[in-house]
Amino acid sequence: MDLATDVDTLYRDGIVGHRGAFDPAYVRELREDVDAAFAAALDRPGGAVGRGPNRYYSELHPEQLRGFAELAGHPWVTGMCAAVLGPDYEIVEVGFDVPLPGAQNQPWHRDFPSAQGRDGRRLISLAFNVTLVDTTPEMGPFEIAPGTQWDDGPEFEHGMFPPRSSYGRYEELATPKLPQVGDISARSALTVHRGTANRSDLARPVLVLGVDAPGAGNSGHHDLAVTRDFAAALPPAVRAHLHCPVVDELRPITQKHTIEGLVMGEP
Repeated sequence: MDLATDVDTLYRDGIVGHRGAFDPAYVRELREDVDAAFAAALDRPGGAVGRGPNRYYSELHPEQLRGFAELAGHPWVTGMCAAVLGPDYEIVEVGFDVPLPGAQNQPWHRDFPSAQGRDGRRLISLAFNVTLVDTTPEMGPFEIAPGTQWDDGPEFEHGMFPPRSSYGRYEELATPKLPQVGDISARSALTVHRGTANRSDLARPVLVLGVDAPGAGNSGHHDLAVTRDFAAALPPAVRAHLHCPVVDELRPITQKHTIEGLVMGEP
């Protein structure tokens, strides 16, 4: 790992990847757990939210992933969090995106207004993405417009959606990402991006780990919790960064982090 170079790339482009971080067998286990959580989420009211046609987002509790400690404690993840967000970073989100076959182009967007993701020229929130499949161009890869995490965007609707008159700039910058099983990326959720049309017959699930600097304020969008036994079994270095309730029994999460506009995927 070359964390200094990766941090520089993140600040320049708004995204940086780390190839081959995980063994494929570990990722297969993550996929099994996400598939189970997705099926359960679709089966209850408020379990999943639409992010456009045939595209869903849902959150889950850390212990629904057998490999949560390995993910949150991976040296690249902990190193990037400490370098960018400081030593007291907070894990606030565990979730997944699932673009199904037939998912359409999303509008260009950021995941929340700029004030919630940066403080001046300092990033205060990161999203780590772990692909659960080998991504191909037909599967509707994630596209990102590098460097746009620094756009002020006063004209953005809800602080997140640039006007369509500016789409030419983002399409010129657009960089499709084709991660393979075992890869992980870190990005600023402020970097303007979109999911593209899934023209394959396969889903493209992606696991998301959201992490904040203290005081960033995004934890209110999420409802993570852990049981006492699970918390006690976590490595101390992972448990120290989980700022969520410790409970006797978990309750299914009703999704709160909706993103206005993504239900209006482009035809």
